[in-house]
Amino acid sequence: MFDVLVYLFENCAAFQACRDAVSITQQLTDAGFDDDEITDAIAWLRDLEQVTSDNIALRAPTANAFRVYVGFEIGRLSPRGIAFLTFLEAEGQLTPTQREIVIERALAVRETPVGLAKLKVIVLMVLWSQRADIDVLMLEELLDDGTDREMH
Repeated sequence: MFDVLVYLFENCAAFQACRDAVSITQQLTDAGFDDDEITDAIAWLRDLEQVTSDNIALRAPTANAFRVYVGFEIGRLSPRGIAFLTFLEAEGQLTPTQREIVIERALAVRETPVGLAKLKVIVLMVLWSQRADIDVLMLEELLDDGTDREMH
């Protein structure tokens, strides 16, 4: 599913362009993705859209506010994943509302724990779905899958 999400990010000009499930399914099939992966990715994106529209901040968080993670969240997100989310929020790359959407979407994945590389894709998809401006260095970090890269 995550390969499909990254493919859509790289090949759809805008998140809204990925709303037509029929044409996107055909495009993904032509690109060689498995039917189950396509179905899972489209369902995940639909749910992301629903969660995003349902999730509104009731009030702005205070400067001293912090997020307390419960046991099952720690188990699913891992300490590294939680540290990454905390870093993104501290650097102003994620709002508290976006963080909550990321957490919800990560918990919806059938994987325990959600690896850091997959959590990065989830962050990328949340930001992309909200048409957020993504810093170039942050984009590179989010697309980094942990493999060594050649310097040019």
